[in-house]
Amino acid sequence: MHQNQILKQTEAYTDREQADSLPSLSSLEKHLGYSFKDKKLLVTALTHRSFPPESGKSFHDNERLEFLGDAVLELAISDLLFRRFGQHYKEGDLTKMRAYLVSETRLVMLAKGLHLGDYLLMGHGEEKCGGRTRPSILADAFEAVVGAMYLDGGFEAAFGFVRKQFDKLLESAPEKGLKIDYKSRLQEITQKHLHALPSYRLLETEGPDHDRRFRVALYFEKQEISQGTGRSKKEAEQQAARLALKNIEENLGKNGFG
Repeated sequence: MHQNQILKQTEAYTDREQADSLPSLSSLEKHLGYSFKDKKLLVTALTHRSFPPESGKSFHDNERLEFLGDAVLELAISDLLFRRFGQHYKEGDLTKMRAYLVSETRLVMLAKGLHLGDYLLMGHGEEKCGGRTRPSILADAFEAVVGAMYLDGGFEAAFGFVRKQFDKLLESAPEKGLKIDYKSRLQEITQKHLHALPSYRLLETEGPDHDRRFRVALYFEKQEISQGTGRSKKEAEQQAARLALKNIEENLGKNGFG
């Protein structure tokens, strides 16, 4: 873990030469492909809200940077999609591709590729509960880094980072972003083979207004089959339906839902 090194880094801001000599943030900057002029912004982007109360120091958490990064990321992805696919796809299709690209699943994948979880500052309780690998925390940290990069180097810096991170994902956006609706597909299969329909129930809503997280359970004949999470109830239901479809493919014809 890099948490202690990052803490030392924060204490060295008054001495730029000393700050640059500490390895932790510089190793992360190599992963990011960007060197921050104001390293406090990067530290803030890495600070989970559970950390300031335990630190005894005046740290800011990353929620405001995450809010900003969410908007910057959406603009950057919209620009990339428009330039690459704008001549061939309608607005509705571009919107679906953007939703696919900025979904929590994709952001978590990218955050893991950057090893962001290793660099996060978080409270001991959160860490013991697996906070460094929690999808919502990793996705938020990724967006916070985008927001920090925007403040430090402007839209050009943030856009360059987003373009590099999403390059391969953009290629598959039409194929994967526009494929069949999981909920509709699940309904078709259950209606045809099992003569019944699934139902969904909202289990939990958490997070601030600008970053709600929804957890939904999918039921079939009063039995819980799967759960899904997402930034909207619809996204959570789609994820639950996707998992249920996978379950059906593995078990239908043997024991029904397993």
